[in-house]
Amino acid sequence: MGLDLVTVWTLIISFCLIIYVLVDGFDLGIGLLFLGVRNKRERSSMVNSGTPFWDGNEVWLIAGGASLMVAFPLAFSVILEALYIPLLAMTFGLVLRGVALALRLRSAPTNYGAWDILICIGSLLATFFQGAVIGAVVQGFAVENNQYVGGAWDWLSWFSILTGLSLLPAYALLGSTWLLIKSEGELYEKMRYYSHHLLVWLGYAMTIIVLITPFLTDALRERWLTLPNFFYMGFVPMLALMVYTWVYYVIRFSPWRRWPFAIVLLLLAHAYFILITSLWPHIIPPSITTHETAASVPVLRLALWGVVVFVPIILGYTGWVYREFLAKLLDK
Repeated sequence: MGLDLVTVWTLIISFCLIIYVLVDGFDLGIGLLFLGVRNKRERSSMVNSGTPFWDGNEVWLIAGGASLMVAFPLAFSVILEALYIPLLAMTFGLVLRGVALALRLRSAPTNYGAWDILICIGSLLATFFQGAVIGAVVQGFAVENNQYVGGAWDWLSWFSILTGLSLLPAYALLGSTWLLIKSEGELYEKMRYYSHHLLVWLGYAMTIIVLITPFLTDALRERWLTLPNFFYMGFVPMLALMVYTWVYYVIRFSPWRRWPFAIVLLLLAHAYFILITSLWPHIIPPSITTHETAASVPVLRLALWGVVVFVPIILGYTGWVYREFLAKLLDK
């Protein structure tokens, strides 16, 4: 059997995006937690815990977007046109957060307040609109003759707002469990308190989304609720419930400091898997598949060489940064 380049590229893009969600999620979560931490010294500790990783994490978002443009140009054009406003707002939030963080690190402590507000606003914008984009993709796009025929605001719906709001406690939980590893004293107790309550709110949001999502389109309803799919797909949300119960236990009752962050990463990775399971093989829901939007085989084959060369370099560099700096941070 020959190598299915379309499937390979789908897996590459999925890999880049899930890595971005996991590594940049806790950075954005730290910014969101500024809402509940008013002490400037504690905020400085929070910022310092993520400083070595802030800028490099967006590489995976760029890699995923660039791969989508090369491998699935039709899907890229439709998605960009349909989601221009939320993607622009998300980018603005990321830039605002990055600029505010850089200026905070170079400012006197008396000026921290203004930069902290901008870091928090940037994190809020980036997180909410990432979630809104996910919701809009799940609902699907109006496409005729391979052209987007919807309006600029079609992405905005009660479901996209719900998914945008749901991502806020998810990223904040990543940030709080990360700070369980790095914090001490009063800040540690705050993060333990916030982690518990954020997990509860995330549980509510995930339950609502899981119950609502199958009814959004006929394709989703057929995927999850018809027989025999209902029986052999049922283990997916059940596994998510098991992971959620596990992380609830380690946050609420155990003294472990590193396990909560690791299990929350697993929980969000599983949520991403549920998203992919719901959409596959469609890349422009509800009806256009990856094979229908893929570039020609020579283009896919040639571009794959770039992935073979550069992705291992990015992985190696990222692994080295996390190994070097994370070890030093954990030892402090």
